[in-house]
Amino acid sequence: MTTMIQDKNGVIAAAPSSVPDRHFRNAWMFDSAQTAISEDITAAKIIFKDKIREVRGPLLTAEDVVYMKALEADDASAKTASVAKKKKLRDAPAASAITSADTIAKLKAAWDETVLGASPYK
Repeated sequence: MTTMIQDKNGVIAAAPSSVPDRHFRNAWMFDSAQTAISEDITAAKIIFKDKIREVRGPLLTAEDVVYMKALEADDASAKTASVAKKKKLRDAPAASAITSADTIAKLKAAWDETVLGASPYK
């Protein structure tokens, strides 16, 4: 039985012997002979940024609660810390490590665990 794979451009071909990282499946593309799969780094960056946005949503919601509690308690230092954390979360998709990544390995390494928590790419 032959396994068929569809790349990001809709090209369908028999699966080659090696398949790249499935985290970036929607960034796969075949070479001109349709014998090898590679990843479109630009498409992979979009997928990576979408994953960041998915993960940061609940983190921002939780931080909103922290900020509201600090606001109610009139705790200036807690408000400042919360604002700083929310800014880091909002800025995460624009990180320079993502922009400068030219391989999937470098892109996966751009996940900031101090801001976003454990990487889904390990």
